[in-house]
Amino acid sequence: MSTKTSLAVAAAMASLLCTATFGQSNAPLTRAEVKAETRAAEKAHQLVPAGPGPDFPVSRSSNTTRAQRKADTRAAEKAGQIAPAGDAEIALQDQETRAQKTTVNRAERKAQTRALEKAGKLTPAGEGPDAPRK
Repeated sequence: MSTKTSLAVAAAMASLLCTATFGQSNAPLTRAEVKAETRAAEKAHQLVPAGPGPDFPVSRSSNTTRAQRKADTRAAEKAGQIAPAGDAEIALQDQETRAQKTTVNRAERKAQTRALEKAGKLTPAGEGPDAPRK
């Protein structure tokens, strides 16, 4: 620890002790005083990083480059070794649905939808079984 750091920490501690001793602990600190205390704590490595932090040890050294990791990930994705993100079941169902050949053309689909609309059998938007509840 350098002398500047130790002096800054000592000054911050002295200012805290003085305010506590003379009964002025209720007086708010000025912006400059707060900044000085923060700088002193930062230099003394007493600040804790924001956020919860990782729950597992993070290795700061890696044997692979970013390009190698990207290439490995692309190869695993092409081989089908990576599970889809989110709800995998729905993603697989969507993929199977998209792979099916259609039996009706666009005009026929529009006609079916118009007929259902006239009959009042369409579910209004946001009111289906999967709609969020208030």
